Amino acid sequence: MSTEKAQALVIRQADFSESSRVVTFFSREFGKVSALAKGAKRLKGPFDAALDLLSNCRIVFIRKSSGALSLLTQASLSSRFAPVPGSLNSLYGGYYLAELLASLTEEEDPEPQLFDLAIKTLEELADPQADLPSAIVAFEIGLLQIVGLFPNLTECCVCTAPVKIEGKYAHWVSQGGLLCNSCRRQEFQGRSVSAGAVALLRRMTESGTRMSERIRLTKDQTEECHRLAVSVISQTLGKKPGTLRYLKFK
Repeated sequence: MSTEKAQALVIRQADFSESSRVVTFFSREFGKVSALAKGAKRLKGPFDAALDLLSNCRIVFIRKSSGALSLLTQASLSSRFAPVPGSLNSLYGGYYLAELLASLTEEEDPEPQLFDLAIKTLEELADPQADLPSAIVAFEIGLLQIVGLFPNLTECCVCTAPVKIEGKYAHWVSQGGLLCNSCRRQEFQGRSVSAGAVALLRRMTESGTRMSERIRLTKDQTEECHRLAVSVISQTLGKKPGTLRYLKFK
C-alpha cells in the first residue's frame, strides 16, 4: 500500500454503507480511481462538499493492491461545476461528460490531456455565453481521439482508397472507418456522413490543434459530428449513454 496525492474530478458515487460511499474519480495523475470514502454521507463528514458530483478536488488516498478499493483519506475542493441557471443542457452536459469518463476510461490509466479537456469543457458548460452543443461535441471528439476510438477518416475501410473531401461517405461503425461510394453496399452497414463533416473532424483532430482554437461549427455541422461520435460511443458500450436522452441538439 502507498499514499498518493492527485487532482481529481468526481465522476460517480455509490452508497456503500449507512455512512460511507464509494467515489469514482478521474484524476490527472492516475486516471480513473475508485475509493472508499468513510463517513462521506454524514452531514458534517470529513470531506465537506468536496465529493459532490463533478467537483474538482485535491485528494489523498491509500492505494491498495490486487484490485481492492483504495481508501480516501483527504479531499479538499478546488472548484465546483456550476451549471448555467435554468439550462438543462448545461446540467445534463456535465452529467454526460461524467458518464463518458466513467464508462470509456480504464482504471489507473492516466490521461492528463483528457483530464485537462474535461475541466475546460466543464468551464464552457458553465458559461452562459458558450455554445453548449459545440462544447459537448468537442469533448466527444477529443475523448475518442485520446482513448483510441476515433474512426479512420483518411481511407476507405474496404479498398483503402484515400478519402477525398467531396461527395458523401458512409461511416462503418463496426470497422472504425469510412466507406467510399464504390464500396458502399447493403451488407456493409453504415450511415451517411458528408465530406464537409469529414473535413471538419480532420481539422478538429489535427496534431497541435488546441481545443480553444477549434473552428466554430454551424448547427447542422454540430449535429452531424455529434451523430458520428455517438455512434462510436454506443458501439463501444453496446448501448447509448443514459444521459444522452436529456441533451438537446436541435
